[in-house]
Amino acid sequence: MKQLSHIIAGICMLTLAACTDLDLEPQSSLTSDNAFASPDAYQAFLARVYAGLSVSGQQGPSGDPDIKGIDEGFSNYLRQYWKAQELTTDEAVIGWSDAGLSDYHDHDWTAANQFITALYNRVFYQISISNEFLQETTDEKLDSRAVGEPLRTQIRRFRAEARFLRALSYWHALDLFGPVPFYTETHPHGEAPDQASRQDVFAFVERELLAIEADLYAPRQGPYGRADRAAAWTLLAKLYLNAEVYTGQPRYGDCRVVCEQILGAGVYALTPVYLHLFRADNHTSPEIIFPITFDGLHTQTFGGMTFLTHAAVGGRMDAADYGIDGGWWGLRTTRALVERFPGGSATADGRATFYTDGQTLEIDALSDFTQGYALPKFTNRTAAGAAGSHATFPDTDFPFFRLADVYLMYAEAVVRGGGGDRVRALAYVNQLRERAYGTTEGTLTEADLTLAFLLDERSRELYWEGQRRTDLIRFGQFTTHGRWPWKGGVKEGKPTEAFRELFPLPASELLANPKLIQNPHY
Repeated sequence: MKQLSHIIAGICMLTLAACTDLDLEPQSSLTSDNAFASPDAYQAFLARVYAGLSVSGQQGPSGDPDIKGIDEGFSNYLRQYWKAQELTTDEAVIGWSDAGLSDYHDHDWTAANQFITALYNRVFYQISISNEFLQETTDEKLDSRAVGEPLRTQIRRFRAEARFLRALSYWHALDLFGPVPFYTETHPHGEAPDQASRQDVFAFVERELLAIEADLYAPRQGPYGRADRAAAWTLLAKLYLNAEVYTGQPRYGDCRVVCEQILGAGVYALTPVYLHLFRADNHTSPEIIFPITFDGLHTQTFGGMTFLTHAAVGGRMDAADYGIDGGWWGLRTTRALVERFPGGSATADGRATFYTDGQTLEIDALSDFTQGYALPKFTNRTAAGAAGSHATFPDTDFPFFRLADVYLMYAEAVVRGGGGDRVRALAYVNQLRERAYGTTEGTLTEADLTLAFLLDERSRELYWEGQRRTDLIRFGQFTTHGRWPWKGGVKEGKPTEAFRELFPLPASELLANPKLIQNPHY
């Protein structure tokens, strides 16, 4: 069903020597002297790099973690990234009392926050294993192992995919932390890296994505779950869309051009029913450009989609309705998201998934799951209603990049002065709204296509997909402007300090690497 997920099962890894102190568990005693005796080892190693986005350790679901110092399920890449992108915003709250978790709602995190530290470590662990793969697949290494064609041709593509995955994590580092330690496969092992500016990291990610294009699969021509040219183009579009935040220089015209490339490929289409994008068989969707893959039998973790399906269920909800074996009574949403849909919870917009039975709209206590509407967007049932292969670990993939986002990026780039065609932009947005309403009830006119509308429409279309923090920052609504329930730790919400548009570098990392300078005011 999902080739990549099946390759991941049972993989061993080379011992990693990261260029920064990530507090990593040793992976195995396997060395490069014997690791690549089999031609299949290269694909297995690449699969482990992909798996860094979905699983949390070497055996699954727990027991041999990649990163220590935090519960293994908490250490998962997608779980930590999602929390940082959603719990800091108006789209999600969580009721658990784990130390440091409420800091996200309160906007009062420090450099000692365990979740920010885990996110940082996971991002740089991913960069490190990507670098390790690239070190082990140089022409010199392949010559020494007498690797010939056609395997070398395959490895060239593998290297391009590893560079994409590294660029993805450097984009996350750039977006979340700003100036960060920077190192590639040529950096001497054991030597602390220098800190790179946001502008320099931006330029590196841009160069990498442009350089690997020819070596990646054409759009939708490779195995499911693998990065292709459209995945690289989408990441590049997102980089350009946020360029003014990252570098001070707008690149909306470049964003629009790259979106046109993706759309011009002609191989993507909207999934006819919006909610089918988030079901256990969403790997069949023609809309998903790049997923993080999950499989109940082969990629077992207490992070990732296990977290997103289980933590959103509680109260009067029947877990079996969502294809899972129990709710974790954690995630809900605020009235800000509910009221963004005309009609609130009774909206005709089919994108809304509010569960209201026994739930209150208002939240007086974050710890009470029944306060705030539940939002079971992701489930472990197929579009036809069948349960996934495992009741604990979902088959549902996370749609990291999808066509609807490209439509909205194109529209925003046009409205922001990046050239292009406003009529075409409006047509793309109206396609999303016609899918949402099932009729032309939600159709817009050109006058409706404003930046304020697009920020709200991105939330209606992409809520809980790890986009909101980045969007709010780009629109100037994350800290000193923008107010929502429990922002800043008070029920009515309040403005917070502008410096919180970046997270701090972890205190432990500053101690380990004296070359690093902390972000201002932390």
